[in-house]
Amino acid sequence: MSPFNIFNRISQAPTNPKPVVKPRQFDVASLYQGPVQSSTAAVAGEQALDEKLRQAYFWIVNNAIISPHYDIEYNEGPSQTYAVGDSKRTLTLPSAQSYSSFILLPLLTFVTRKKCLFVGGPGRGKTASAILMGVLSGAPVRDVRRAMQHGHPQMTIADLLGNPLPADLMAAQNMDDIRIAWRKWLGMRVKIVDEYNRIPTRTQSALLTVMGDNYAEVLGQIFECPESAWYLTANDDQGGGTYQVIDALRDRIDVTVQALAFNPRFLNDLLVRIEENIRPEELMPRELIFTEKEVDRAAEEIRQIEVPPEVRHRLEFFCSQFELFETAGAQFEYMTKDTARLSGMDWGQLVAADNGRDRLKDLGCQTMNGVSVRNLMTLLIFAKSLAYFRGNKSVELDDLRQVLPFVLLDKLHPDIDAPFFSRPENAAYKTDRLGWLRRLFDLSNDEFNRLDLDRDDPVGELAAEFAQGLNDVSERDTRARLMRIERLIGDRVKGRKLYGHLYDDLLKLKYLHQRYTNYLKWLRSQ
Repeated sequence: MSPFNIFNRISQAPTNPKPVVKPRQFDVASLYQGPVQSSTAAVAGEQALDEKLRQAYFWIVNNAIISPHYDIEYNEGPSQTYAVGDSKRTLTLPSAQSYSSFILLPLLTFVTRKKCLFVGGPGRGKTASAILMGVLSGAPVRDVRRAMQHGHPQMTIADLLGNPLPADLMAAQNMDDIRIAWRKWLGMRVKIVDEYNRIPTRTQSALLTVMGDNYAEVLGQIFECPESAWYLTANDDQGGGTYQVIDALRDRIDVTVQALAFNPRFLNDLLVRIEENIRPEELMPRELIFTEKEVDRAAEEIRQIEVPPEVRHRLEFFCSQFELFETAGAQFEYMTKDTARLSGMDWGQLVAADNGRDRLKDLGCQTMNGVSVRNLMTLLIFAKSLAYFRGNKSVELDDLRQVLPFVLLDKLHPDIDAPFFSRPENAAYKTDRLGWLRRLFDLSNDEFNRLDLDRDDPVGELAAEFAQGLNDVSERDTRARLMRIERLIGDRVKGRKLYGHLYDDLLKLKYLHQRYTNYLKWLRSQ
């Protein structure tokens, strides 16, 4: 068979055979009657988009990008494991369909229209993978290449966004008369910025506006950009670029994907491409191209994926570990790492004053910050998109576990001086941030299980009771609920060290107490 036929061929077999499930459709009536089930996954006569997404993944991973690193692992039953080398690192042979993060995460970014950063040495396929995402949107390869923005130290805002027309500058009586020759890349559904950490700081601010607010501005003129997926690349995202990337721009990036080294055992695949003069991005089958309406529909189906309460509860518990900094604030609400950061004081001195807890047991001691609202929203949408990609109607704990490291890689910063990293068995986590984040999530789940929070969660029960509403709740019942909250707080604080999850529980109880207090005052006024 000709190499060209191999690259153009799409397998007719289902990529992940399983019964068709109907995704959840939100309806206003669901506020009163519960969730409404509606099938939008396969509109009559249209291809199921989760299957099309999987076909695109397998075509890219098997034909276009040589990535044999199946680091997103799933298992159905026992898996075969091997202890390797002096360090006894574990090689796992997954027992279920597993995936390469270098291909899968950019693909999920494409379908959710988020922002993905590729990091890794030169020649690892970062730009090639981004170009494939542009081709997947239906743009010709030539247009994708020409629209790519290449970061360089002299890049100006005009280089990035566009120039005012010279004739208008001469003749205009006011700013509104000046027309702008906007750069064509602003209107594309996939935007690529190569070596973004070589862009000057002032130009980064203009890029931030486009990424964060979806519009460009030059001389008071506005260009509204379409909703799009973003791909940025950097050889080193730890300060190795020409310019320091501003924090606000880094914060807009949703997932960070590491480009791993090429495995020479696949050298023959490169040889075929050289001898046959093949460029995979020019041979992508048309059946894999996503129209704008298909991406819209897939995004809607992803939003319908359910996050079960038991999964959400574990994510809540994980995130509650990290923000507490007991000695940072005098008022209870300000005892946070953000308060410590805003103070400008030396981190080492602040940590030295924070004692009393078991710093090896406390997961919060491993980080220098907490998890932001934006991080949480990104975690949820990528967990939903991974469940959708796998053909499931709800998020599993493993879905959350697999996407969490890529979302928090540049967001949750480790404190390398923490006792956890000084233990010999944890030394590798100083450099392997992805492995550390996944280990952190596993440790959080272990603690969740130890506390038996799936079955014993009185704070959750009080919150669920309040969520039912206050209609017809009497003054007597309100006082009884206030007393229950006060007793629970008393029990929780009696002779116990303050850890992150307890801190958040106490703040939740204070919130409920305040709501009932206000309601009681209203009842007495009637």
